[in-house]
Amino acid sequence: MVSRLTPPGGGTARHGGDARLTAWVEGRVQGVGFRWWVRVRALELGLVGWVENLADGRVKVVAEGAEHRCGELLGLLEGGGTPGRVSRVTARWSQLTGGLTGFSER
Repeated sequence: MVSRLTPPGGGTARHGGDARLTAWVEGRVQGVGFRWWVRVRALELGLVGWVENLADGRVKVVAEGAEHRCGELLGLLEGGGTPGRVSRVTARWSQLTGGLTGFSER
């Protein structure tokens, strides 16, 4: 299940086709290599940002880059090919904050 607060291509937050995606992933996503998997996928897509485990069992993903690439990452998070089991993804789209380099696991 996915909840998009501002759908790709439908908001006004983007600048030059770039966007910031913040996604909260629920399910069995901690202790299964999920953060590593997200980092690798994000780097393959040319995105910058970070991924971290939250105390409540969710994983938070912050990615910046081309809007369509962020959308691809969101699609991968929603897909069935992730480590563990994703039961829900909530996504928020916003303007770039900049200043990010690489993609890290926190």
